[in-house]
Amino acid sequence: MLQLSGRHHLPDPDARYGPFPQPPLGAGHLRAEYAPLPSAVREARAEVRRQLEVWGLAERGDVAEVAELLVGELATNAVVHAGSPFRLTLFAAHGLLRCEVADVARGLPRVLDAGTGESGRGMFLVDALAQRWGCHRDGPGKTVWFELGTCGADGCGRRRP
Repeated sequence: MLQLSGRHHLPDPDARYGPFPQPPLGAGHLRAEYAPLPSAVREARAEVRRQLEVWGLAERGDVAEVAELLVGELATNAVVHAGSPFRLTLFAAHGLLRCEVADVARGLPRVLDAGTGESGRGMFLVDALAQRWGCHRDGPGKTVWFELGTCGADGCGRRRP
């Protein structure tokens, strides 16, 4: 079972947003910092793939592909909207992968209709593909996170109706 961290983040008004649980000690963990450059998005996606391979999760259904895609969307949002360095954090424990992207922008993400435009689909994809997702304000900025199931069972990592 995931344990709540010692730091208690107050949930945002939307019920999907809330405090973020920490995995138990000994679980998989990665933290990396990136410059606010478009190439950082590609680097973050590649780091997700490498780390999931190390943890033996790259062959678990479509977990790696979905994680790469969604991290790419959150990293792109950080580069485009915050224009500041961003931090990628990955946790893997008990059949769950949690990916977080922290930046200095205070604005909370919104899910927009996918539409036919060239932008605005990032949070739509996160909302559609993640088992859970949310955001909390963190010091001067925010952290946006999503979770995917890694158990390999049918429907694992998909949003439950």
